[in-house]
Amino acid sequence: MAGKVETTVREIVEPYAKELGLSIWDVEFVKEGADHYLRIYIDKEGGVGIDDCVDLSHAVDCPLDAADPIDCSYCLEVSSPGVERTLKTDEHFAAYVGEKVMVKLIRPVDGVREFKGILKDYDKGNITFESSDGKSIVFNKKEASFVKADDFDM
Repeated sequence: MAGKVETTVREIVEPYAKELGLSIWDVEFVKEGADHYLRIYIDKEGGVGIDDCVDLSHAVDCPLDAADPIDCSYCLEVSSPGVERTLKTDEHFAAYVGEKVMVKLIRPVDGVREFKGILKDYDKGNITFESSDGKSIVFNKKEASFVKADDFDM
C-alpha cells in the first residue's frame, strides 16, 4: 500500500513544491504504533528553513484532502531530509558520487556491516564505495539496509 500512496502523494505535491522553489527529496507513508504518518522531505539550493516546511504544508493540505489518497487518518509532516539524508533513488546516488556516506549492509563483508567512506560510483544499482581505511567495496543497492549522506571526519 505504501508504495502507491507515496507515488500518488508525490504527483499531487510536486507542482506545489516547484511553485515554492522546492524539490521533493522523498515521501514516506509509515505506521508507527497506532498512528500513521505521511512524511514529505523537501530540499532546495541553500537549504530548507522552517518557513519552507510550513508553506508547503499549508499549500498541499487541501489538495491532499480533496484527492484523498490515504484511506485512514494520518499526521502530515513536512521537513528537510537533514544532513544525514538517506539515499534511495538513482538520482540521490548520482548526486552524491564523490561525497561522504555511511553504509549499513544487510550481510557483513569481512565481518563488518557498517562502513563510512566515499561514494565513488553508482551505476544501475551497483555502488562502488571506498571505506575510510582505503578499501574498495562494490555492492548492489539491494544489499544495503541504508546508505546515508554523512559528514564525518576522515
